[in-house]
Amino acid sequence: MSAIVEQIAICIERGKVKRDAPYPPDLKDQDGAGELTRRALEDGIPPGTVLAGGLIAGMSRVGRKYSEGKAFVPDLLMAAKAMKAAMVHLKPYFDSGETHHRGTVVIGTVQGDLHDIGKNLVAMMLEGGGFKVIDLGVDVPAGKFVQAVQEYPGCAVGLSALLTTTMVNMEGIIKAIREVCPATIVLVGGAPVNGGFAQKISATAYAPDPQTALDYLNAT
Repeated sequence: MSAIVEQIAICIERGKVKRDAPYPPDLKDQDGAGELTRRALEDGIPPGTVLAGGLIAGMSRVGRKYSEGKAFVPDLLMAAKAMKAAMVHLKPYFDSGETHHRGTVVIGTVQGDLHDIGKNLVAMMLEGGGFKVIDLGVDVPAGKFVQAVQEYPGCAVGLSALLTTTMVNMEGIIKAIREVCPATIVLVGGAPVNGGFAQKISATAYAPDPQTALDYLNAT
């Protein structure tokens, strides 16, 4: 793999956004994910290679560290900033059709719940993994999920809840989605959610962390 693509992956993993960014200290005065991605594309490296070997690889590394307790929420947030700096240069290739998304995921925090940190982390991880993410936000009713599933045929759905009082709303949302599209993959997650609850409400799978969600969708 090209050295510059590997350096992009390192910048994503470490959260090095651009050259004048002070974080991380040991990469001070070095080009960040934005500059390196632009340069790689200018040098003729295929955008698909930059995406897979740079962005996806970097996000996967930090995601696995997070799953193993070796990285924390601030690390993921910095990785997300670096990824977005790189995506600025890759987006035109997605828009032109030269580079394709791995799939589409509709994600949202269920009705009655206004928490979004977990949802945002999952959305960031999926986007960094090459998926098109449709973020419906928080306090999302079943009808809005159904509308999105109809608008994006073949999409997967991610439901998030942080409260025991709102996670029960996941069941109704899943039923509504399955009524219009029975084959829809529905992942559920959030602090009070577990595998047993996911099975009880007929979710496709339970994702305890962002990397698990990405790994599951990559395997389907």
